[in-house]
Amino acid sequence: MSSAPIFDIDIPAFKRDPYPTLKKMRAKAPIAYVPQLGATLFTRRAEIFECEKNIGVFSSEQPGGLMEVLMGKNMMRLDGPPHLEQRKAVFPTLSPRTVRDHWQQSFRAAADDFLKGLAPMGQADLVKDFALLLSAEALKTVTGLTNMAPRELDRVSQGMIDGISNYTGDKAIEAHCHDCTASIDRHIDARIPELQENPDTSLLSIQMQAGLPDAATRANIKLAISGGQNEPRDAIAGVIWALLNHPDQLALVLNGTHSWRDAFEEYARWISPIGMSPRRIAKDAEFGGVTFEKDERVFFMFSSANHDEAFFDKPEVFDITRDTRPSIAFGAGPHFCAGAGVARALIAEVALPKVFERLSNLRLTEDTAPEFTGWAFRGLTSLDCKWG
Repeated sequence: MSSAPIFDIDIPAFKRDPYPTLKKMRAKAPIAYVPQLGATLFTRRAEIFECEKNIGVFSSEQPGGLMEVLMGKNMMRLDGPPHLEQRKAVFPTLSPRTVRDHWQQSFRAAADDFLKGLAPMGQADLVKDFALLLSAEALKTVTGLTNMAPRELDRVSQGMIDGISNYTGDKAIEAHCHDCTASIDRHIDARIPELQENPDTSLLSIQMQAGLPDAATRANIKLAISGGQNEPRDAIAGVIWALLNHPDQLALVLNGTHSWRDAFEEYARWISPIGMSPRRIAKDAEFGGVTFEKDERVFFMFSSANHDEAFFDKPEVFDITRDTRPSIAFGAGPHFCAGAGVARALIAEVALPKVFERLSNLRLTEDTAPEFTGWAFRGLTSLDCKWG
């Protein structure tokens, strides 16, 4: 256990809204041991930005960690050359050229299809009836699991997210996560013969072509699903809600003063879909006056870093005119999100402009009250809207 001061938290309250607690931690104990999570939390942007690059001390390798136990050893849990080797292997799927020439066109077609069905309805929950479906359809194409139904993909993604953030050890959550990863393996099994015969640019096919071991390939597919479904789903719905709830900000986009990309980047800073990234202390060390023991657990709180008053004026305010370059919503070091380009294209170039174009006079229902949940991963539970 580190020598950091102890900071107790209320887990249910932290899950409902972590930001008040994180604000207190930044002010009083920016590096603090939280016994309820069994980890030392880093909450200031400068320290996180520095330490995330110091893989000799703050290692991504976590033998026995939740992600590795439940999903397999993926590239997120590798450091140095092994990590770079796998990132290089998957780059052809996630490169800017592939996003532009392949994925973005399919994203537009999927969005048009879903919105064509939604438009006559006049009212719907845009989390489950649009954001969930579009995110899943995009992810099916990118991963190569075109045989998985969108709602099943969302189920297994959420199950893995719940599993790898299950730091309280709930056995039911763990069992559900295992059921979800088994479903993914079955769908991978069914696709392998097809992609051996007809290879393409999907993540599954590209890894097979690169000769990555089967275990690594499967683990990286699970990683892509855990990060590529719920975060875009939550960001799409979240930005829609934020803009509808801040009509002055929406007007800046509609009149061309600012872009959909500006709105997305600010939302990802304001309510970070990925709130935390865990690390293992690789060797006894000292940082910021705190001593750390080998193999103990550290959480880099991206959500807190993105509200750090030293970098953002009035961080609790949604303001698409602000400079979001200090944001680390996608990470900051060697594990910067490999799928960031895909997410930006899907959300800022397709989902947001199309939903406001196709659903005219889009507005929140009178009884819409936002309910967010999660601290490691955070998003809206529903978004009831009307249009027309």
